[in-house]
Amino acid sequence: MIQPGDKLDTNLPLKAVVNGETMDCTLTDLLKRRTAISIYMKNNTGGCDLQTHALAQAAEDFDRLGWDIIAVSKDTCGSHQKYAQKQGIAFTLVSDPDYKIASAADALVEKSMYGKRFTGPARCALLVEPDGTVLGVIEKINTKAHADELKALIAQIG
Repeated sequence: MIQPGDKLDTNLPLKAVVNGETMDCTLTDLLKRRTAISIYMKNNTGGCDLQTHALAQAAEDFDRLGWDIIAVSKDTCGSHQKYAQKQGIAFTLVSDPDYKIASAADALVEKSMYGKRFTGPARCALLVEPDGTVLGVIEKINTKAHADELKALIAQIG
């Protein structure tokens, strides 16, 4: 897992849903101020929904603290648009089907589901500066308390 002080590659080509619109971009384009990047596997699944819902409920708190939120999953931008409407998500959702961001964060892990093994992103979060410098990492997210975990880490960072 990437560590505080390391730099995340911000030049990765991505697709994102920003303010309801799909755009081709890089992470550099999205990092306008300090940002919490929350990585999860897939929309419309129990734990992932809890994780993003916690962020959606606290989005105004993060804004007041001077932080943006970006959530990243393998879902398409079309899925993200529907998901944002359903979950009341006003922050940026990045489509990362090839796990570019998870790879850059050294956050790919072996998983198992229904007896099948595969590689996928760890459920984790990064706090980053606009230049990609990592300020903090949460390696194992508590899905229900994700926003509170991030706010506590932001308070530690200052």
